[in-house]
Amino acid sequence: MKDSFFRSMTWLHTWTGLLVCWLLFLIFFAGTLSFFRHEITFWSQPAVHDVAPQDNRVLAQQGQISAALQHLEANAVEADTWWVGLPSERNHVIEVSYKDKGKEGERGQWHDQYMDPNTEETLGEYRDSHGGLFFYRLHFDLHYMDRTVARWLVSFASLFMLIGLISGVVIHKRIFKDMFQFRKGKGVRTWLDAHNLSSVLALPFHIMITYTGLVTLIFMLFPYPAMTQYDEGKKAFFADLSPSRQHADITGRTVEMLPMKQLVDQFYTDWPHVDIKRVIVDHPSDETARLKFYANTGTKIQDEMPVWVYNTVNGELIMTENTDFSASETLYDSMIALHTGRLSLPGLRWLFFVCGIAGCVMIGSGAVMWAKRIRERMKADQTASFGLRLVEGLNLATIMGLPVATAAFFFANRLLPDSYTGRAEAEIHLFFLGWLGVALMALYKAGTAQWRQLAQLNAVLWLALPICNALTTEGNLVSYIFKEQWVLAGFDILCLLTAAVFYIQSRKLASKQAAKPAVNKALKGQAV
Repeated sequence: MKDSFFRSMTWLHTWTGLLVCWLLFLIFFAGTLSFFRHEITFWSQPAVHDVAPQDNRVLAQQGQISAALQHLEANAVEADTWWVGLPSERNHVIEVSYKDKGKEGERGQWHDQYMDPNTEETLGEYRDSHGGLFFYRLHFDLHYMDRTVARWLVSFASLFMLIGLISGVVIHKRIFKDMFQFRKGKGVRTWLDAHNLSSVLALPFHIMITYTGLVTLIFMLFPYPAMTQYDEGKKAFFADLSPSRQHADITGRTVEMLPMKQLVDQFYTDWPHVDIKRVIVDHPSDETARLKFYANTGTKIQDEMPVWVYNTVNGELIMTENTDFSASETLYDSMIALHTGRLSLPGLRWLFFVCGIAGCVMIGSGAVMWAKRIRERMKADQTASFGLRLVEGLNLATIMGLPVATAAFFFANRLLPDSYTGRAEAEIHLFFLGWLGVALMALYKAGTAQWRQLAQLNAVLWLALPICNALTTEGNLVSYIFKEQWVLAGFDILCLLTAAVFYIQSRKLASKQAAKPAVNKALKGQAV
């Protein structure tokens, strides 16, 4: 019975992992980069690199909000929405955006600008780019796909991941011993050690991030409580849960709003010490216009921001939200906060990042180990099956293709002209085109030579990225260090470290490839 149970758990662990491992690798890869999505966005906008952070950031917010709203009031009076993002520890500029009134059934287009918080002047040379937001959305929306379908796929993959983690713990007989064991140069055993080591060392993170990921989509997975309690189902439930997010339909009846500065002053009279993250005005100049202040939760284990909603005509406080949670709301919201990692200080964010890389290693090594085990069991004259060749091709395409695609995305950000129409989408298209190129190569042939060639390509690309940055912007690694611009310096250093890892990999694969003819020759000599 014990042996049968162990075999069942081993079978479950193997197949729940293998069937979705490539999708899981993408989810983990994009999610890991998302922990630094604000830093990636900052890197993608050279115009804001030299904006100095403010010492008294919170004290300066009142004037910044007034200046930004007055700028929108003067330049976007016909807009459907005004949006102002305040400087934070990870973003040094004021983000000023507005959305056009879209045609019936269509969403309006967003227009984005930056303002220097020190001078309150508009910065030029805004670069149309999704930056780190692309990886954040890719993590659960998968791009080029209907969002609902994508999130169902991500949910099923996450559920398989959770089953794989639990069954892996069950079948792992030496879970603590394997934390300190890695035998290199031992073929499949080395891959097994890499799989075990990356799994066990970051196991708490893997379980936390997978379970909380399912929690973020819990109302999609289990809609029935809301559907049974509300006549209109989930729509009415969310309206009751977050009334501040409900947008009244624009009436078209124009009214005169109070001056924005007066409304901002009124807010700070009522709530003088709040650290504000963003300010939104819905339907400016319409009788349904609302002014919303969102607080920065900082390092609190809270994902939903406290919000205050004001009537822009009479200055009345309409509602407050997320300032006081029930026990169930606190539990749910804290899980989402843990998953997104927005609460993290730099040290914890780096820990999340390293654990995310460990998750990629865990998934990738498991997939490669499965293929190598099948290869080892084959006879010398036996031809690989279609399934084995497909797995090997997908392994190469995913593990080596995603870094190539990511480098292509960053190169596109630096090399595409700022005036290029649809520039942000073009960056994303080049990401997927780079990945597609690697996938076609990998599905054609996925031997040691192809792994080595792609390792060399990755090494060259990631080494060239800081050089490209230095040639296309006014900064470089040396200047970043002298100016103490540690985010930009860290980006370049991480690129160089990535290039070094791929270079080492290419050297090891070259040695392995050179050793194969010698081994084959010796075997032929023994046969003679």
